[in-house]
Order: sequence, then structure tokens, then C-alpha cells
Amino acid sequence: MVDTLKDLLPQEEPIPDVRTGEEPQVRSGTLSTRDHAIIRQWAERRQAEPATGEATASGTATVDVHDGGAGVRFNFPGVGRFRPISWEEWFENFDRHAVTFMYEEDEAGTGPPSARYRIVKTDVVARYIE
Repeated sequence: MVDTLKDLLPQEEPIPDVRTGEEPQVRSGTLSTRDHAIIRQWAERRQAEPATGEATASGTATVDVHDGGAGVRFNFPGVGRFRPISWEEWFENFDRHAVTFMYEEDEAGTGPPSARYRIVKTDVVARYIE
């Protein structure tokens, strides 16, 4: 899984962990969170909707994904290849599989927001998170 993170992980600096009510140390670059409100804000800013490619209680698998089992994704406007699910189901899978949301945050006012993200096992990325 770490190989899929290479393009989002900084070379030497730890990745700030963002929580509701706290300002991140940096305003752009790679950030991480397990905070549901932060994830929803990130998705809403990009008009992304919660989705999955795997079979869950609400439906069958739609895409063959290899992510270690979490199965949560986002559908972005004009790109909806995954099966839409509720936020409740999305966060149930997110928490049950003990994953972390790693994302790229852009400096405000520099263009459209980046849609780059990874959902990875927390124990895999814990050493990178500050």
C-alpha cells in the first residue's frame, strides 16, 4: 500500500493530522485525517459523493478494487464509476477498516481544489503522521 502513497507522501517532513476546530500547521500540501467532519467538508468542496466499488449491505460490487478491504471511494462530477452509498455507510466502512484519509490541500485562491486523495490503513501510514 505504501507504493500507492509515494506521490502524496512528503520526502522528509511528517504529515499534519487535521481535526475539527484545529488549524493545520500548513495550508497546502499533503494532510491526513480520520475526522468525519473534515472528510465531508473536503468532499463537499469538490462536489464529491460517498461511494464504494465493493459489495456491502446496501448492494453488490460494481468494480474490482484492491485497497485492503475498506472499499470507500468518492464519485466526482462527471466521473461516477462507483456505486453511491450514504455517508453513514461510508463512515461505518471507514471506521471498521481502521483507515486514514490522506489528501492534498491547495493554497486558497490558486484554482480549482485538488481531488487527489488516498484511503490507507492507519497502521501503514502512522509513522508519517504528526
